[in-house]
Amino acid sequence: MSVRRLPFAVLAALLVFSFACNKPVPPEPPVPAPEPVVTPEPPKPVEVTRPEPTPEKDPVIDPLDDDLLIAQQYAEENGLLGTVYFEFDRSELSPAARERLAKNAAFLKENDKFVVTIEGHCDERGTSEYNLALGERRSNAALDYVTELGVPSSRIRTISYGEERGACAESSESCWGKNRRAYFRLTGRN
Repeated sequence: MSVRRLPFAVLAALLVFSFACNKPVPPEPPVPAPEPVVTPEPPKPVEVTRPEPTPEKDPVIDPLDDDLLIAQQYAEENGLLGTVYFEFDRSELSPAARERLAKNAAFLKENDKFVVTIEGHCDERGTSEYNLALGERRSNAALDYVTELGVPSSRIRTISYGEERGACAESSESCWGKNRRAYFRLTGRN
């Protein structure tokens, strides 16, 4: 090759190399848009409603056949089962307490499927030990009276909470009077 042709050859090589390097770059594939994040809605609370009984098809629904809490609420709201109250530092039954216990006994005899716990309670005055003993005397006084009225003792339990589970938290006579009680709680079925 002659020296004269060398610049042409270099120029030709540069042109070929330049065209080879300048190939068009293929476009990148488009990036897909991110999918929207869908947050599920929290489940709506389910309301349980009882269907109204129809005289032809459905039997009458007895709330006492339902859950114990519903039966307890029904019995209390309808005066079938109630709380007995006591005087300060006493476990003797007053005439009003005997009347209430007679109604409780009638309910328990008529509904012999229930097991009941009689809870003895006190106001905050006195030591914890003393109030536990007083609460026990109160629940036992209620137990003795309802068994005298014909409710089998095998269906009744007693417990004393003393001052621990007061119905009222104020330090006043009206509040203390609400705490001195024997409370009847449906706790099981036979």
